[in-house]
Amino acid sequence: MAGHSKWANIKHRKARQDAVRGKAWSKCSRAIIVAAKNGGGDPDTNLTLRYAIEEAKAVNMPKDTIAKAIKKGSGELEGQANYEEIRYEGYGPHGVAVIVDCLTDKVQRTAPEMRKIFEKAGGNLGKPGAVAFGFEQKGLLAIAGDNATEEQLMEIALEAGADDVDEADGMWEVSCQPVDFITLKEALEAAEVTLESAEITMIPTNTVTCDEAMAQKVLRLIEELEDHDDVQKVHTNADIAGEILEKLGT
Repeated sequence: MAGHSKWANIKHRKARQDAVRGKAWSKCSRAIIVAAKNGGGDPDTNLTLRYAIEEAKAVNMPKDTIAKAIKKGSGELEGQANYEEIRYEGYGPHGVAVIVDCLTDKVQRTAPEMRKIFEKAGGNLGKPGAVAFGFEQKGLLAIAGDNATEEQLMEIALEAGADDVDEADGMWEVSCQPVDFITLKEALEAAEVTLESAEITMIPTNTVTCDEAMAQKVLRLIEELEDHDDVQKVHTNADIAGEILEKLGT
């Protein structure tokens, strides 16, 4: 699991930037609509919907906006778009593996646009399964180093189903199986541990260490992908040191 800490920090910073740009709410709305459409509008019985709602809350999406998205997805409101879940896999600069999760209402539009973004960055789009074998889906919760002690986290997290507690770049990171994510998040919040970020993500089993020049190219690709309206999440096995991220202003 080496390297995932730095990627989580990238994603945390990017999430804050997305929130400022206003993109995060529209992406969360899509996720909620699709989850409610596929599994119903009750988050107590639809775990995917509950995950989507948690992510929406993390970017301060208003409760009424969340409720409206649920109603659209469950058919209580008109105007529901038919979004399709699709995953694109490929290689970025220097062979870095990239997974892009999308929700789109027109695959014929999204696929060529994804291919163009990859090629512009010096990479290429691969076939389904090309890189996903090198990732594992996990719950990942980040906590600032001065917000909790290792002993405190170990006691709370492991009892609530966590797999591991790691420290890197001044952050604690607690990982778990997706099914234990909500229980773990609620246990930490109940103990008044402030979370910097919490999400279900794809963690690479092996990473590619990036120097500054490589990191700049990889981050440019990530930004291009995340700016696309159809893109929900981007995952990569790039391992970028914290000092390089700071230098590049991420």
